[in-house]
Amino acid sequence: MQNNQKITPCLWFDDQAEEAAEFYTGIFRNSKILNISRYGKAGHEIHGKPAGTVMTVSFELDRQAFIALNGGPTFKFNEAISFQVNCETQEEVDYYWEKLSEGGEEKAQQCGWLKDKYGASWQIVPGVLLEMLNDADSEKSERTMEAMLHMKKMDIDELRRAYAG
Repeated sequence: MQNNQKITPCLWFDDQAEEAAEFYTGIFRNSKILNISRYGKAGHEIHGKPAGTVMTVSFELDRQAFIALNGGPTFKFNEAISFQVNCETQEEVDYYWEKLSEGGEEKAQQCGWLKDKYGASWQIVPGVLLEMLNDADSEKSERTMEAMLHMKKMDIDELRRAYAG
């Protein structure tokens, strides 16, 4: 299957690429693992991985292509890059929050951001939040921002109350 997507995020893992791809594809609809490539004997002196172990996993999350690479312990995820999940309802916010935060770092949960058990950062964002924050009435948008800053997981009803004053 050929992907016409111009940019494909590559996620570097120590040795959990396949496990992580299975975790993520189990959460998002319209998702699947597309291909798994394995290390061969070539380059062993550089990568140090035994022949036959997983090198990369190509997968899609809601039709968005990703690559997961087992590159070793050299690099770790940090908050400079995150994946934004746009949600229409509180049920969606709750679902993605619960699934992606499972086993993750609780101290990293703030303003709709969370860190999953692999260290990747996610933003679980209700679409209505962006509408409220971009409102021409600065008092409404400021109240919404103030409410958001005190939340871990976004609460749409609480945001609406703050917005309304």
